[in-house]
Amino acid sequence: MTSSAQMAMQGREADGGVRPADRRWGSLLADAALALVLLVVGYFGTTGAAQNFPDAAPVDNAAYALVVTAALALVVRRRWPLVTLALCTVASTAYLVAGYPYGPILISFFIAVYTVARHLPIRRAVLGCAPALAVLLVHVFVSLREPVGLPGLLPGSAWVVVPFAVGVTVRNNREAAARDRIAQARRLADDERLRIAQEVHDVVGHGLAAINMQAEIALHLLAKRPEQAETALTAISRTSREALDELRVTLSVVRRDAAVDRAPVPGLDQVAALTARLRQTGLTVTLEVTGERRPLPVAVDLAAYRVVQESLTNVLRHAGTAAATVRIGYLPAEVTVEVVDTGRGGSAVAGSGDGHGLTGMRERIEALGGVLEVGPRPGGGFRVFAGLPAQARRITGEER
Repeated sequence: MTSSAQMAMQGREADGGVRPADRRWGSLLADAALALVLLVVGYFGTTGAAQNFPDAAPVDNAAYALVVTAALALVVRRRWPLVTLALCTVASTAYLVAGYPYGPILISFFIAVYTVARHLPIRRAVLGCAPALAVLLVHVFVSLREPVGLPGLLPGSAWVVVPFAVGVTVRNNREAAARDRIAQARRLADDERLRIAQEVHDVVGHGLAAINMQAEIALHLLAKRPEQAETALTAISRTSREALDELRVTLSVVRRDAAVDRAPVPGLDQVAALTARLRQTGLTVTLEVTGERRPLPVAVDLAAYRVVQESLTNVLRHAGTAAATVRIGYLPAEVTVEVVDTGRGGSAVAGSGDGHGLTGMRERIEALGGVLEVGPRPGGGFRVFAGLPAQARRITGEER
């Protein structure tokens, strides 16, 4: 999927999946309703304004016609904002030059200026509103009644400056919010890619380590006892097939149109099968389970399985001839996993605790609210211990 397609999909999800055509019709209906309200307000408000300004020109049909023109122009304010502003400017200026009383027609003009500032780029908005301001201020000096004069410049300018500032502020806030949503979507995508990379590392690393051990056994037995080498080669075939199946499950999240996962997401229920496969490589593995088995959250179950898998993979790689013990404990509030071996604990890779595998384990466990302890055992060998809450805690946006 291309980045443009992803952004389009993110935009649709942010709008609740509403199609552009539906949004246009919704906006048109909302603007039509606004225009209808301003028609009613304009009619009664203009009549009331005439009573409050007895020195103004009497309100007649021409005045009402200008009020109706300014209000109806708002029906297309979001589709043609500059056309709406032009109609409202001409109607409002003609209304004021004719000497009619200040009234609700200026509300229509206010909304028209706001719309231009809100929906157009700043340069086009300035080029559209500057002439509107100049035309509106004509009534300060030219009027069929007594002109207002210089004192009217400030209040007259406010009918353009204020809505323009409000519109620009709203647009900037909306654009900043949109950028934040896109940045958050990208962070979530990066987190998902990192999670998949960790999963791929665990699957491929364990599979290759097991295959390498089995291949060495096969090569050692091929010349002396070829019939036993066949067993090792069969184990290689099975291990590679299972690793590929698990890899397909992991990568299926990248292809949302994938059919059906060929295997469930790994969990503690599959540790027994994991240890059985490793025994075929010559590694002595003992599995001990205490407590009552129970379903765990998927993230917790998967993380616990990965700890066992990564730890046993490290035993294969770094511990030499060793025996390993896997202990799984189901406690009331948490589940614990411990892997100890009798090999060369304290090696440069495993013992430091800074290898990529152990770093990934630590990040995974801590993200779920658990703890991870790794290090050499006093009597030799290496120990990995993980404690995970029975319920995965919610990861906040700051922690991402």
